[in-house]
Amino acid sequence: MKTIFVILGAALGAPSRFAIDQYIRKFSSKPYGIFLVNILGSFVFGLTLHTSVNAHAFFVVGFAGSFTTWSTFMLDFFLAYELKNYKSAAINLSASLAFGLTAAWIGINLAK
Repeated sequence: MKTIFVILGAALGAPSRFAIDQYIRKFSSKPYGIFLVNILGSFVFGLTLHTSVNAHAFFVVGFAGSFTTWSTFMLDFFLAYELKNYKSAAINLSASLAFGLTAAWIGINLAK
């Protein structure tokens, strides 16, 4: 049964990530869309940390797992570094860590 919840969550998460990223890329060439989905995903992880097994499978493994993207974040970081845009790379890395951890913390505390 958990597999069905993972599949359903992933079926919603990946298209949501794509739609948000594509929308935001209309306004900026910077990776703000990926930044936003990763922060929102961190919040979902925190918010649903202590839920039932099926809710965890749906929200964390399925939805947030396909909604967030470590690989695209790393690619954006690497490309900024390769283009010698060190300031942008450092901002993306530090902001992603700071805001991601904060979003997860807020989600955990809201769920209590």
